[in-house]
Amino acid sequence: MSAGIVIVVVVAGLVVIVAAAIVASVQNQRRLRRRFGPEYDRLVEEHGSKRAAAGELARRKERAEKLDIRPLSEEKRRHYSAQWEAIQADFVDRPREALQAASALLISVMNDRGYPTEDYGQIQADLSVDHARTLGRLRKAHDISARADSDSTSTEDLRQSMVHYGAVFEDLVGAGADGDRAPDRAGPGKGTTADNEQPMADAPEGEVADEPARQAEPSDRSARR
Repeated sequence: MSAGIVIVVVVAGLVVIVAAAIVASVQNQRRLRRRFGPEYDRLVEEHGSKRAAAGELARRKERAEKLDIRPLSEEKRRHYSAQWEAIQADFVDRPREALQAASALLISVMNDRGYPTEDYGQIQADLSVDHARTLGRLRKAHDISARADSDSTSTEDLRQSMVHYGAVFEDLVGAGADGDRAPDRAGPGKGTTADNEQPMADAPEGEVADEPARQAEPSDRSARR
């Protein structure tokens, strides 16, 4: 075999290896976008690297596997739903107090489901694994609530915060009873999902599935009363 042929074979092999690596990278990015949605893009921007973002999400998944995340019983669901309705009704006359109560109720729900709640940053990281579609709404609600006593916070801001809390509440309580672990994480005694169920709906290439506004509609209507 001549030297020229050897060089061609080696180059062709390198091209195949590089192409395979590119395809694997693109597929991994799409998978992360489907599962983590805007959280993946946020981490890419924060870390300045897709590789670093993927590593962070892998660490979050590994940590989540070790947590005893469990669904709520039907009795607990009814209990928390009744509390949520009372908070929504209270919002009309006491919006700021209602927001504080809504935040405290979410903490109670997360505790009951097995999520550690001592640190807000860790709460966000843990919820991103199975609740990425409403994580952005939690951040918005928390930010508004943190400045609820400020003169610059309008009634509409408070209402929007309540709507966002409502979407997170429905995600944690509504989906929780059926088990909301992703298919690649489900294990014995830790909840099940349908084989084709995914935490994030597939989005067209170049787009990211955003948080569904429909989940907030019941809370929206109640907050407007």
